[in-house]
Amino acid sequence: MVGTLYLCATPIGNLEDITLRVLRILKEVDLIAAEDTRHSRILLEYYDIHTPMTSYHEHNKYEKAEVLIRKLQEGTNIALITDAGTPGISDPGEVMARRCHEEGICVTSLPGACACITALTLSGEPSRRFCFEAFLPADKKERRPILEELVTETRTIILYEAPHRLKKTLEELLAVLGNRKLTICRELTKRYEEGEWITLVDAVDKYTAEEPKGEYVLVIEGRSREELERESAASWEAMTLIEHLEYYLDRGMDKKEAMKQMAKDRGCSKREIYQGLLDFEQAE
Repeated sequence: MVGTLYLCATPIGNLEDITLRVLRILKEVDLIAAEDTRHSRILLEYYDIHTPMTSYHEHNKYEKAEVLIRKLQEGTNIALITDAGTPGISDPGEVMARRCHEEGICVTSLPGACACITALTLSGEPSRRFCFEAFLPADKKERRPILEELVTETRTIILYEAPHRLKKTLEELLAVLGNRKLTICRELTKRYEEGEWITLVDAVDKYTAEEPKGEYVLVIEGRSREELERESAASWEAMTLIEHLEYYLDRGMDKKEAMKQMAKDRGCSKREIYQGLLDFEQAE
């Protein structure tokens, strides 16, 4: 019989933030694949769990996945855990889950702690729609396009950041996004947990004056739809009506459809667009 892969959420700080089901599965499986066996041993010893462990991390995620797949095919039940939080969220767990799906091996996820959701709910920012970017790429060429995409993002934005890169990231966010409100969460669920409601300008000043410590989650307000619409309308108003019309005609629209879109762009009625174009033709 083929084994099952259990994706087990573990605490992000406070060791009590673990479900009874995860504890049971960690005791019952044949093997635990851990991102850092030394780190995970603290959790397992705390709950008196003696299941054998093996390492599964960013640097061996592809080759070790094949080893674990073979074990699952032989009937071994495996629990996959990350250093903190839910496997597959900003860690190599997604590779293992995908390989299991490709091989027809059962995968089940045991919910629990997740830093991005914890920070989002703590922030008070709108949570119906949000954008999770995890850690921004270290490479500047990869990083810049992602930041630029976030300029017009209307959803709440969630980022992870390490202390040694926090100040630089805050400076880049300010330069690209402008002065947004954000919540900076640090050491979530731990003894010295902090959730600070601040602006990007003030955050840059704060971490220029003091050294960041601990792991950070940034929850940033999205752009206002009304503000984006005003900016869009202003950019179209810089064009004459005839330039605006030609813009859409050159892209294959018929005149009727172009006028409809022009009215939408400028926030006015189609009748006003028609009259404006008529006045232009009569003046010629």
